[in-house]
Amino acid sequence: MLRRDLLLAAIPLPWSKKRGTGSDAVAYVANQRGKSVAAVSLNSFAVTAQAHLGVEPGAILAHPSRPAIYVLAPARGTIIELDSERLSVRRSLRVAPQASAIRLSADGKYLWALSAAARSLARVAVDSLEVSGAIRLSRTPVDFDLQPLGGLAAIALEGGGVALADTANFQVKATIASEDPRVVRFRSDGRQVIVGNRSARTLTIADAATAKVVVNLPLPVEPENFCFKTDGGELFITGRGMDAVVVAYPYRTEVKETVLAGRAPRWMAASTSPELLLVANPEAGDVTILEIETNKLVAVVTVGTETGEIAVTPDSQYALVLNRQSGHLAVIGLWNATTTRSKTAPLFTMIPVGAGPVALAVRAV
Repeated sequence: MLRRDLLLAAIPLPWSKKRGTGSDAVAYVANQRGKSVAAVSLNSFAVTAQAHLGVEPGAILAHPSRPAIYVLAPARGTIIELDSERLSVRRSLRVAPQASAIRLSADGKYLWALSAAARSLARVAVDSLEVSGAIRLSRTPVDFDLQPLGGLAAIALEGGGVALADTANFQVKATIASEDPRVVRFRSDGRQVIVGNRSARTLTIADAATAKVVVNLPLPVEPENFCFKTDGGELFITGRGMDAVVVAYPYRTEVKETVLAGRAPRWMAASTSPELLLVANPEAGDVTILEIETNKLVAVVTVGTETGEIAVTPDSQYALVLNRQSGHLAVIGLWNATTTRSKTAPLFTMIPVGAGPVALAVRAV
């Protein structure tokens, strides 16, 4: 831990004139080096529970309707279910020799786990926490997404192409032509598939029903990270090649503009009211905040070294930012960012959560 981070944790941070009232939500933080999950009350801004897993966690999900948290241990290919209130381990399941990502189905009945080692996308029933089927792939998968309220999975494949698979019968139906896909998402209505092609620096938009490419849009960056506006009407893209965020219109199938956003921007999150885009700059140790309507800079918030994943509370009062090196969760009051007269805004607080936080999930209570 750097001396600067120790000081941040030890001394009071500046407040705005309007103090925050807290948020009726809990943040769950997966700590990779600590092999644990921390529960943070966003009313008291303190850690209320710790779950020690004995394995390094990666992705973490909060079930929207069940009192359950799901943690992926990538190296073990294991899904761990935690009680969201007690933060105790309920069950675990090894789905593959290794797994890189998990997602919940839209109806909340299934978890889907992607495995490069097994070349598969496995479906796990939430009720039983047992594998109930798997989509077998001809090549190594790198990313996937599930169709909103539909029956398709889109799976980006190493070496090119995006497989469209039926999630009911576990069969690949078609393949979208795509060069070096790294990230894939369905449009919010599920009718189109959006693919970021790294080496080609293009955005492929394809029809989900036919797998036909609608357009290939050139990009000034290697697309690595996607973030949608909360209504799905805008897509924000970051990646190597430029210190900027690319703004695209998924429904118009066009790139709107490129906006400078700090140094080597990476993770992003969007808030609803106010409508803001928060962009993590790991190398600079700060978060750039942009107004979505105008794409103008609102503020830059220093949060410490190695800025990580970002999430926004359900009420859009706070942005939560992982500090991977110091092991803190930085809390930004979004009203602070929109009312500051300067282009800098203070942190609301910083909360020590554990060693090497890598992922977080937020659940309303």
